[in-house]
Amino acid sequence: MSFKIDRQTLDELNLLGKFRQGSVYHLFNQVKTRGGEQLLDEMFRNPLTNAEQINQRSSIFRFFQQQALSFPFDVQQINLMREYIDTSSGNSAGMVLLSVFVKKTLSSLTRDERYKKNIQGLQATIVTIKRTVGIVELLRNAGGPFTEKVDEVKKILSNPQLEKLANTDIYQALPLKKLAFYEHLLKNKMQKEMEDILSFIYLLDLNIAVGNVSAAKGFNYAIALPAGKNILAVQELRHPCIDKAIGNNLELKENSNVLFLTGANMAGKSTLMKSLGIGLYLAHMGFPVAADQFDFSVREGLYSSINVADNIGLGYSHFYAEVVRVKQAAEAAASGQRLMLMFDELFKGTNVKDAYDGTLAVTEAFAEYADCLFVVSTHIIEVGEALKATPNIQFRFLPTIMEGARPKYTYRLEQGITEDRQGMMIIRNEGILEMICS
Repeated sequence: MSFKIDRQTLDELNLLGKFRQGSVYHLFNQVKTRGGEQLLDEMFRNPLTNAEQINQRSSIFRFFQQQALSFPFDVQQINLMREYIDTSSGNSAGMVLLSVFVKKTLSSLTRDERYKKNIQGLQATIVTIKRTVGIVELLRNAGGPFTEKVDEVKKILSNPQLEKLANTDIYQALPLKKLAFYEHLLKNKMQKEMEDILSFIYLLDLNIAVGNVSAAKGFNYAIALPAGKNILAVQELRHPCIDKAIGNNLELKENSNVLFLTGANMAGKSTLMKSLGIGLYLAHMGFPVAADQFDFSVREGLYSSINVADNIGLGYSHFYAEVVRVKQAAEAAASGQRLMLMFDELFKGTNVKDAYDGTLAVTEAFAEYADCLFVVSTHIIEVGEALKATPNIQFRFLPTIMEGARPKYTYRLEQGITEDRQGMMIIRNEGILEMICS
């Protein structure tokens, strides 16, 4: 079963984006190798939905964080080895010997570089295998949850021919037959084993990078619980891409699975919802999260409606685009899946009366889906009063503190429904009325 998330949610939470500053992907993209980056891509696009697998992956990242390792390989050497292994010279030993002989002859007669590249590729392979032997011994001595993968590579490296190759002096010229022998060995007989070694190196790269990011940022690892528990409990949850972000505590559970969030504009409602969505997504990946504690029941998907825009191409107004988005969410919730759904400022594209009625009706309807978790925010605080009779809705607000005529925001959740109304005060503080009337 795959974790369901749509393009709008991915964009609103800024999860992907290799070259996008401020994206969550960019935050973790500290890998050194192309293979490590491909693994990172795969994990970001395919969150896990099995609690045991999530916790296992988290334990591996935590192990590497505790080891505080630096990537022990030369990236250029890995690239040369990759190119060497991928370049075919024939399937039989005789064909390989002939190919090496021809390349050497051409290198002395012309400017053909293939023989030189072959030697460089073999040298790089020898260096990389030596370093793999070293890191494998280090990790075996450390024990931990990565031992099974380490033992698999240890078994490959214990091959007598590879052991002999690893002890070869790369600065000493090898006879033509020896070059051909190792080329046939590595590219044909042991091609799968070489791929396994490279895959191991790429996985090391990823594990070291994620562990080091977690250590540098002060992140922690979530605990995945079975889906049936229907719980999300966080302590000091923060936005991972905001330095010195304010943390918040929150708990959603079966008999209190709807969070109704109020607060003035700029009080931090959208950022809190994004922090929650990002944390839940990273938790399903087994990645570290920006929180002191993060316990969650596995979800089948994540759905947000935070920055809904109009769609000129389809002729949608902002309000109609919001309606379409809520309809999509309703269909997802009605499917019976265990989802996390978040809505920021429902129906802000219409008049206050319709926004009030729509927010009230939609929140009441969503509250009936006990297997899902919901966050609904609004600055129409009267809706909260009308929802107080619904037993599974909890009320939190982000306060505004006035310092004279200037609002200050704590970004700390408090119990209840806000009474803050500072819209006109902000308009006056900015001198807009004076500008218009002058």
